[in-house]
Amino acid sequence: MLRLSEVTEENWQEAASLSVKEEQKGFVAPAVGIIARGYVYRACRGRVFVLEDDGAAVGLALVREFTDEPPGYDLQQFMIDRRYQGRGLGSRALKLILEELRRENRHDHVEVCVKKADIGAIRLYEKHGFRDSGYVDESVPDALNMICSLTEMRP
Repeated sequence: MLRLSEVTEENWQEAASLSVKEEQKGFVAPAVGIIARGYVYRACRGRVFVLEDDGAAVGLALVREFTDEPPGYDLQQFMIDRRYQGRGLGSRALKLILEELRRENRHDHVEVCVKKADIGAIRLYEKHGFRDSGYVDESVPDALNMICSLTEMRP
């Protein structure tokens, strides 16, 4: 059964060993970098979720809050290990993350920045209600800023 867990003393090394396929490495930070960013972003409630399926670490996600107007959640990093891709775990994990943020109810939306070349990720986010926000970050011109309303999600 897929579940979200916190990074702990017991699971951080397994989580840090996760990796995406070679052709995906330009789209997401290495696992150890994702874990480190969770620490760096602690002032803005940065959290790293270990995605576990039947007790095995299969992926990671980093969510933080941002205070730009309007304030919301930022899904900074999201990855499924190369050995577990193609099983629908990314879709199930994203659904769990969105449900957790909706339940937390601190903000009404989630944003994610996705490289335009990462067609698989764009399709996954669109499947879960993310749409192009129209915002263009000039420091990342090759990326889409996508947004998902948590208030429009069904419980």
